[in-house]
Amino acid sequence: MDKNNHSRKQLSLLQVVIIGIAYMTPMTVFDTFGIVSGVTVGRVPLAYLIALVAVLFTAQSYGRLVKIFPSAGSAYSYTRHIFGKHSGFMVGWSSLLDYLLLPMINSLLAGIYLRSLFPEIPGWISILIFTALVTYLNCCRIKLLANANVLFVGLPVLLMMAFIYMVVHDLTTTTGIHRVMTTAPLFNGQHSVMPLISGAAILCFSYLGFDAVTTLSGETQRPHTLIPKAIFYTALSGGIIFFIAAWFIQLYYPDNSAFKNPTEAMPEIVLYVGGRIFQTLFLVAILFNTFASALASHASAARLLHIMSKDNRFTAPVFGYLDPVTNTPLYCVLFTGLLSLTAIFFNLDTAVSLISFGALVAFSAVNICVIARFAVKEKGLNSFRNILHNLISPGAGLASVAFMWVNLDHDAFVLGSVWAVIGLGWVVYTCMSKPATTVSE
Repeated sequence: MDKNNHSRKQLSLLQVVIIGIAYMTPMTVFDTFGIVSGVTVGRVPLAYLIALVAVLFTAQSYGRLVKIFPSAGSAYSYTRHIFGKHSGFMVGWSSLLDYLLLPMINSLLAGIYLRSLFPEIPGWISILIFTALVTYLNCCRIKLLANANVLFVGLPVLLMMAFIYMVVHDLTTTTGIHRVMTTAPLFNGQHSVMPLISGAAILCFSYLGFDAVTTLSGETQRPHTLIPKAIFYTALSGGIIFFIAAWFIQLYYPDNSAFKNPTEAMPEIVLYVGGRIFQTLFLVAILFNTFASALASHASAARLLHIMSKDNRFTAPVFGYLDPVTNTPLYCVLFTGLLSLTAIFFNLDTAVSLISFGALVAFSAVNICVIARFAVKEKGLNSFRNILHNLISPGAGLASVAFMWVNLDHDAFVLGSVWAVIGLGWVVYTCMSKPATTVSE
């Protein structure tokens, strides 16, 4: 058993961070730029900084809990250990909205991008091929998946660098170096605070997914030390990529006046800077980025299903199966692949709105768990350092999550609440039908 467990510990810190960054989809900065630039009055980079600071408080809470609960499972496992299995199940059930729907959304987006590149191929065929390839790679060893993500994350980042070079070259050639050596993208002559907070609340959703690396604890070397670092580095790396890209986009487009449709500004951003050929290459890069996100989100969803099934309270026992050759939760991977195929029939707007609900439940639960464990149970408030780490930091994390809750789409809240009620009904049913099984910590 020990030898088998050791064989599963395949992932290094860098590989886990790469998977986490892939999950976050760095290219999303181009998709949201026009919207947030309008909200913040041309201060998107500063809004990203504010959002990063807010998210890092929650990332720190994740890191503290994974040190004492190094087993995989993310917010589900932490809540189960601290508040009991019923509360843990409810958090895990709600989180599944985030974990299970994101692979399907990636398949849907891939179908859209592939249809743009190859209009003669029916959309459902593109989705089928894309999903089948993602599912196959997730059936392989996790190390192969991590190595594949290096390529699929690396290519979009390289094109981002090419975009930045084109921006700098164009501006220095036409207006001089003074246009580049400026802090205008950060402040833009504006001093109002509330638009920045509103923009940061929108951009916080760009960071959703940094917590997914905790589901890889069972396949990571020394998870109690590497996973906390991976959580922090994933959030920080994503924030740096977002900030740098937003800086140079804002430098080139101080406001939205150049865009015909600011809510879908990405094609125009790339077209005006690099021309038609670069726009096509960028679309290919976004497809690669979507593939990387699909691989990472598919892996995380399958592992959360596998972890929850081991309680024998959520899913069929078959989801607890690990393939003896690849050490992957094979049936969970296949189930996630089948669910992803519903992208052929699903509406994108509804699916995207539902993701946020599950993620915010998880973020809220983790910050509350830190306060309950360290401030209340262990009474760790006997010094300023302890107050800072055990109360102020997770409290700041909760406050940042509260901003996101306030800005959550109404339909997402309603549909997410319905999903949570279904989970609560299942808890009540299992409690009434048989005695609860003791869960060892």
